Amino acid sequence: MSQPLHRPFLRLHPADNVLVARTDVPAGTAVPEERLVTSSDVAAGHKVAAAAIRRGEPIRKYAEVIGFAGADLAPGTWVHSHNVAFEEFERDPAIGRDFAPVALLPEAERATFQGIVRPDGRVGTRNYVGIVSTVNCSATVVRRIADWFTPERLAAYPGVDGVAAFSHPLGCAMEMTGEPMALLRRTLGGVARHPNLAAVLVVSLGCERNDLAGFCAAGRLVTGPTVRTFTMQESGGTRRTIEAGIAAVQEMLPAASRVARRTVPASHLTVGLQCGGSDAFSSVTANPALGAAVDLLVRHGGTAILSETPEIYGVEHTLTRRAASRAVGEALLERVRWWKHEYAAGRDVQINGRVSPGNDKGGLANIFEKSLGSAMKGGTGPLMAVYRYAEPVTSRGLVFMDTPGYDPVSSTGQIAGGANLIAFTTGRGSAFGSKPAPTLKLATNTPMYRRLEEDMDLDCGEILEGTCSIPEMGQRIFARLLATASGERTKSEALGMGDHEFLPWQIGVVG
Repeated sequence: MSQPLHRPFLRLHPADNVLVARTDVPAGTAVPEERLVTSSDVAAGHKVAAAAIRRGEPIRKYAEVIGFAGADLAPGTWVHSHNVAFEEFERDPAIGRDFAPVALLPEAERATFQGIVRPDGRVGTRNYVGIVSTVNCSATVVRRIADWFTPERLAAYPGVDGVAAFSHPLGCAMEMTGEPMALLRRTLGGVARHPNLAAVLVVSLGCERNDLAGFCAAGRLVTGPTVRTFTMQESGGTRRTIEAGIAAVQEMLPAASRVARRTVPASHLTVGLQCGGSDAFSSVTANPALGAAVDLLVRHGGTAILSETPEIYGVEHTLTRRAASRAVGEALLERVRWWKHEYAAGRDVQINGRVSPGNDKGGLANIFEKSLGSAMKGGTGPLMAVYRYAEPVTSRGLVFMDTPGYDPVSSTGQIAGGANLIAFTTGRGSAFGSKPAPTLKLATNTPMYRRLEEDMDLDCGEILEGTCSIPEMGQRIFARLLATASGERTKSEALGMGDHEFLPWQIGVVG
C-alpha cells in the first residue's frame, strides 16, 4: 500500500469508480483527494462511489466489473448489495492470450525444506498412520481406533505425528457406478496413498456399495506391511474390530516411527489454496500476498492448487487468459458451465449471486466481488492444468481443481489430489485445520488477527497498516510454507484440529 495511512479510503486501481474504507468511516467525512463527502456511515472494508454512477452502469473494482448500479449513485454513497445489481454479462476468455512460461530459478538457487522421503520417492511434510472407513457404517470403529492412540501412548514413537481417522457419511445407498462412486473412491484412495501417511488401515462393514475389494482395486491399494484391511462382519463386529485395529496399528508404529527428515527441493511442495470467511480486505492483503508466495513457489519448481469453482466465477477470464493451452482454458470453462447450468441451476447458492451473511457483512456485495479476491490466491503465473475433484495432481506450477467453495470439502479434494500443505486466508476468522496435510492460517486484517491469535499463523493486515508490502509478505508466507513443510507446527495443529474436517464431496443421488 503506497497510499498515505491517514486517508480513510483506498483506491485500488485508477479505473475504479468505487473506493474501499480502510477503517470505519462516519457520515459527513470529507475526502478532498477524491472530491467527495460520505453521505452515510461506512464500515471498514465497504465501498463508496468515487464518482457519479448512473443506474445500470458497471461498478468497477480493480478495474473488473463486480456488478451494476441499481440506482443513480452520487459520489460518497455507500455501495453494497442493496444498490449493486448482480447481472450476468459476457466476458472474453481470450484463452492463452496472456500466457507466459515460468522463469524457473536455476536448481542451485532453489529453496529447500526438510521433508520425509517415501520409498517411491514422494515427499511428505507429516508422518501419520491413517485409518480409512469405506462407509459410514465403519466410521465409529475407525475413530475409536484412532482415539485409543493418545499422545501418551504415542510418546514411544516420536517420529509419528499421530494416528488419524478418515471417516465420512458416504459409501452406501448411493450410485454404484458413475462419477459419484468414482469421486468417493479416488478421494479415499488419494488420502490412503498420501505421502503424509506412513501406513494405512482400511475398515469396511462388509455389505456396503463401496465394497472393500472394489475400493482397493480403484484406489490401487495392495495389502502388505503398510496397508492392512478389516471387514467388521468377518472380524466379529464392532468391539472386536476395534481391538484388532488397535493391534494392527501397534504393529505398524515401530516402522512408521523410523523416519528421518532430509533436505529436499521445494519442487516437492504442493500447496492447496483456500479462503474462508472472506472479507473485503481479502483482495487487498492476504490473497494477493499468498499469490505472491505462489509465484515464488512456482519459480522454485513447486505446485499450487487453486480451487473452489464457485469462487472464481465472474473472473474466470483472468485465469483462461493465462492458460498454457486451449485445452486447459476450455477445461476450466467447461467446469464453470457445469456448475452454472447443471449442478447449481436455479438454486440459492453463491455462484448464482448471493454470498454468505458473513461475507456480506465483511463488505462483499456478491460472488463477482468475492471471486475477484479469491482468484488472487493463485498469483500471476500461467495456468498449467485443470483437474476434477480429488484427481491426482501431476503437473507442476499453478493448477486448478474443480471443488465446491465449502472449505472442508474443497481441502479434502486438494489433499486427496496430493497437496501436502494447505494455505488458508480468512478475513472474518475461519477456524480450520486439516490432516494429514497441515493448514497455515493467514489473517487479512490486524484486528481479527489479534482477537483470534491462537488460530492465526500470520497477520497479513500489516499490508493495510503500511508496515509491510505485498511482495514482502509474500516472502514471509513462502518462508512459513517451507518451515511448516519442515515440521514446524501450525496453530491449528497445536489446537488439535483436523479430525472432523475430512469431508468428501457428495454429488450423487442418495437412496
